[in-house]
Amino acid sequence: MTTTVPEPPVVAGPDGRSRPGADGVPRRRLRLPLIIAGAVAVVVALLVAVLATSKSATQVEDEASSVLIGKTAPAISGPLVSGGAASLADDRGKWVLVNFFASWCVPCQQEQGELVSFQDRHTSSGDAVIFGVRFDDPDVGPIRALMDRSGGHWPIVDDSNAKFDWGVTGPPESFIVDPDGVVVVHIVGQVNANQLDALLGRLEALRGGASSAGPTTAGPTTAGPTTAGPTTAGPTTAGDG
Repeated sequence: MTTTVPEPPVVAGPDGRSRPGADGVPRRRLRLPLIIAGAVAVVVALLVAVLATSKSATQVEDEASSVLIGKTAPAISGPLVSGGAASLADDRGKWVLVNFFASWCVPCQQEQGELVSFQDRHTSSGDAVIFGVRFDDPDVGPIRALMDRSGGHWPIVDDSNAKFDWGVTGPPESFIVDPDGVVVVHIVGQVNANQLDALLGRLEALRGGASSAGPTTAGPTTAGPTTAGPTTAGPTTAGDG
């Protein structure tokens, strides 16, 4: 009786070339599709992550809480980058958008047009104003140039303590202060003029309802990525929309 002993599979020869294994398929060819599939999976995962975290420059960028919501706005005062001096208290009785800003900040530059639109819409009525705060900007020259170029004419104050008092970590970061001097909205990231007006409309409606019910003020609100809408006279968190 003759017995045949199968030869062991050979994966690679001395010349480095692939050799058939037990199933007759070169091992190097089996690994290639797996490598390609893994690379495609990584690229797809990165693309999904980018799309999930990207936001339009015309949106309120991010919602944020703040210990200041519902409290009297901390004082801000000091010299203006354009000369003279100003204080946040000077605007009591108006809605105030307190905007922490730096000329080197690209998102700040991108939101400038939205701020100018908001400024222009309220210039005649005077019901809402912008109060800028210089944030770690080493030179006033670029600030003045940006304001002149964009048509912005709101005050920008140099108060080195303001970022600590307001808990600001980096520009752009904004707050809405109601006519009674209470912080009601905190916005992290770029602002949008239409959404700011929508916020004011809801806050004014809330104040009107509260006034008819008694001597109360508008509840605190946190701005969401798209819109914010307080619905009750108590402390309210704005929703997305």
